[in-house]
Amino acid sequence: MGDLVIILIVSVGLFFGVRATIKHMKGQGGCCGGGKVPKAARKTLKGKNIGKKVISIEGMHCQNCKNSVERQLNRIDGAAAEVNLKKRTATVSMERMVSDEELKAAVEKAGFAVTGIQAIG
Repeated sequence: MGDLVIILIVSVGLFFGVRATIKHMKGQGGCCGGGKVPKAARKTLKGKNIGKKVISIEGMHCQNCKNSVERQLNRIDGAAAEVNLKKRTATVSMERMVSDEELKAAVEKAGFAVTGIQAIG
């Protein structure tokens, strides 16, 4: 009887653990801040858009991670970012030339790694 109770408790714990892991890997959990995460405010450029860069980012797992990266990139004067969690990228529109080093520093300040930066358009 005691063995049955232990097996039942372990099974229930395993079920909830697997379920949480699946949500986490899909980017649906609040792994970095817990609970519901408010959507980051969208930044729009006031001047003429002169170019875009796509940044490949490692380490983002959830909406909170996405918001952290977006906030840091949007602090750069003359840049507006939109992060795609599933693709693990950030697309940055610029009204002035922003160096790759400045973009990389912002992402790293948010706690993530840049694996590449590509100019588009």
